[in-house]
Formats: sequence, C-alpha cells, structure tokens
Amino acid sequence: MEKNISQEKRIEELEARLKEQEKLGSLGLLSAGIAHEIQNPLNFVINFSKLSGQLLADLADRVDEAKARIPEAELEDIKDILSGLRENVDKIKEHGDRAISIIRGILLYSRGKEDEFMPTQIQKLTKEYVWLAYHAMRANYKNFNIAIREDYAKDIPSIRLIPQDFSRAVLNVMNNACYAVWKKWQNAPEGYSPEIMVTLEKLDKRVVLSIRDNGEGMSPEVKRKLFDSFFTTKPVGQGTGLGMAIVRDIIENKHRGKVLFDSVLHEYTCFRFIIPIA
Repeated sequence: MEKNISQEKRIEELEARLKEQEKLGSLGLLSAGIAHEIQNPLNFVINFSKLSGQLLADLADRVDEAKARIPEAELEDIKDILSGLRENVDKIKEHGDRAISIIRGILLYSRGKEDEFMPTQIQKLTKEYVWLAYHAMRANYKNFNIAIREDYAKDIPSIRLIPQDFSRAVLNVMNNACYAVWKKWQNAPEGYSPEIMVTLEKLDKRVVLSIRDNGEGMSPEVKRKLFDSFFTTKPVGQGTGLGMAIVRDIIENKHRGKVLFDSVLHEYTCFRFIIPIA
C-alpha cells in the first residue's frame, strides 16, 4: 500500500514537471517572437544614434569654424553642451548594441539548427550568457545582488561549437549558481558576500570553463543524484530536474568534452566544462 502511494506521488511529481517543461517550451517560442519584434526598433535606435553622432561632429566643426565670432563664455557653454550630447549619443549606442547582442542570443538559443557546429568565440558567448543569467536573477530577486568576477584567456581561438546548446549549458549552471548563493544569503551570517567566479583558460588542445559559486554547496545525496533526470532541489515550478542531465549530454555527448564538479556543503560548488579545441 505504501509503495503504491509512493509511486503515485512520484508520478504526480513527474507530471507536474512535464507540464512545467511544456510551459517553458511555449514561453521559449513567445520569447523568440518578442525578441524578433524588439530587434527592428532597436536597430532604428542604433542607426539614428550613429546619424546623430555624425551630425554632432558636423556641428562641432561648424562651431570651430565660427569660434572667432562667438564670445568666449558662450563658446565654452556650446562646447560643454556638445560634449554632453556626444556622451549621451555614445551611451545610447553602447546600450543599444548590448540589447541587440542579448536579443541575438535569445534568437540563437531558440532557433538554432539542431547539432549545427560553427566557429564560435567562446569568450564572447560565455560572457553573454553569464550576464543573461545574472540579469534574470536580478529581475526575480530585486533586493539581492551577486558579485560576478570573470577571467577569460585571450589566447583561445574560435572553437567549433553548437552555440545554442553550449549557451544552454552555461545558462543552466549559472542559474544553479545564482540560486545557490541566493539560498545561502537568506540565512547567512552578516558579512557574507555572494560571489560567482567564471574563468576560461586554454590547456594544450582543450578549453576549460569553470563556474564557481560560494553558495550553499551540495550534500553527498545531491551529488549522487545530480545528473539524474527529474532530480531537483528546487520547488515545483522553479526547476524541472532536467538541467544538469541536459548539461552533461551537451558537453559530453555532443561536444566530446567532460563535465566535472566539486562541492563542499555550505561552502562552494565549482563546475568545469572541458572542451577539445579541435
């Protein structure tokens, strides 16, 4: 009797997680559509910021030509105004480019062709999804913050990856890291500073990506079940239990790499992706 109740409960949990997966799939399609619609007006913003920058440069040249006829005090005011406008235009372009980069990442993530390898700047791709996870966390927990520290080697060549899959692996581990430090922060002693360290290094013919957090760590039981399908430490609705199983499949089966991890309960967790360069 107890066994039947346990099995029924397990089935109910699996059904709930499958429903959550279906919702996430629908949300992914919706996000891709929204991202595509936002991309066009953002392109206009960026293009008009470039045009405004050119017009400001022309105006500055005209002012310079006419400076002999302009009182010195007024000339300084005009130069200050032009300088302020130039800074504003540069900031508009900078943040517009950043938004476009995020949108392209979302479209790549949701529409990439299955198993399509392509030359990829792994530093750039990793950075984009590290910060995408960070901003998603900040959107959910507005009063909470994390120090993100990054160290990316500059001597890593373009690597043939499946970008939408590799980015999914980075995002899954980063989401778990953000959740781990948030959980610890809730009951941590005063002085605890949530931190995630992300490093990329080239070792011989391999690239090693490390994501280390100083969160709540993992118990021996969690370590044993970590890559089991449908296993999660999060409440239903916050985790499907498929994330780490997907990560292992992406890194080890699709990219011929290796996923390693180390964790001490209440202290830290560190994941390493080891990817062959060729």
